[in-house]
Amino acid sequence: MELSIPRSSGLVLSHSKTEAICCIVTNYFESYLAIASTVPSLLCLMANFLLVNRAPVHVRVLTSLTIMLAVFMVMIALVKVDTSSWTRGFFTVTIVSVVIVSSSSTIFSSSIFGLTGFFPMRNSQAMISGGAMGGALSAVALMVDLAVSRDVQESAVAFFLIAAIFLGLCMGLYLLLPRLEYARYYMRPAHPVHIFSGEEELPQDSPSSPLLLPRSQESHTPPLRPILKKTAGLGFCIIYIFFISSLIFPAISTNIESLHKASGSPWTTKFFVPLTVFLLYNFADLCGRQITAWIQVPGPKSKVLPGLVFLRTCLVPLFMLCNYQPRTHLTTMLFQSDVYPMLFTCLLGLSHGYLSTLALIYGPKIVPRELAEATGVVMSFYPIAGLALGTSCSAVLEHLI
Repeated sequence: MELSIPRSSGLVLSHSKTEAICCIVTNYFESYLAIASTVPSLLCLMANFLLVNRAPVHVRVLTSLTIMLAVFMVMIALVKVDTSSWTRGFFTVTIVSVVIVSSSSTIFSSSIFGLTGFFPMRNSQAMISGGAMGGALSAVALMVDLAVSRDVQESAVAFFLIAAIFLGLCMGLYLLLPRLEYARYYMRPAHPVHIFSGEEELPQDSPSSPLLLPRSQESHTPPLRPILKKTAGLGFCIIYIFFISSLIFPAISTNIESLHKASGSPWTTKFFVPLTVFLLYNFADLCGRQITAWIQVPGPKSKVLPGLVFLRTCLVPLFMLCNYQPRTHLTTMLFQSDVYPMLFTCLLGLSHGYLSTLALIYGPKIVPRELAEATGVVMSFYPIAGLALGTSCSAVLEHLI
């Protein structure tokens, strides 16, 4: 449910950078990038919740897509610009661009997820799987770039241009959505909004049920308390799932080296992390999300779901006991084969994709249909909260190793 900006193409600077800028880029850029993407995302999620009954969903979606497209076009132009004389200014432009893209992407993804809350559950599942497919394609693109690219500027242009093309395609497809009879059926106005106590449940996929809330003149802000009350359990599961995943990936998993690195083979050096971490994780994540199209167990009220979520905690020490480098405090390395981190990465991605998708698609279906869109926006908050917590704690975990 998010856009990935290739890090190698986000900062194209000449060799004449000053030592101070080099220090910023190498030592602090990842921290600035995390702050620039996470903090605006949280703020925009809150703003989008307040806009649910004030701004139509098509306005929020098309506006966010247009802004992202404009930013990517600007970045394509800047790739070919010599920034050696204004490196500090270009660094600021890069961070501001990340803020704008992250904010727009959050509004876009949360609005779309809220919209799918009115559709059958299989549509929400397909949308979430589409997000994982984007990650898998990005990993494949990274592998291809490492294998054939010789010019970082050409790679940057290619990445940004592909992103711009897909954004334009998204705008065109979204404009075609109201023309589909299937979409019009689920998007047509229904009963007015009224505030529920949070105890009642309405069937979500029945044709006789109300299908979409019109914009009420009486209540502009959706009631937050009943939504939080109904989704608290699922929300905690989502936060913990993303917390464990971001605790390990990428901070810990990308520092695991091949035991055969000394051989000098490209597969144990240049391609080891992109292949065994990024590509393998994203494809496992995609498979896990796709499985939910056929299997949807345990249910939203089952105690097995949080049990499986907590069980993923065991993956943290497993990764720590692989060939993580450099090691300072934890000298024990239990798993003496490259197969183990690959196996653990598959388990991490598969469990993440399956369990997080289940929890996310259950959310809009356990509340009254009038609150489905607002609930979708609230459900989009939980992954970001988990990512923020996991990313913060991953630095502590690295120091422990």
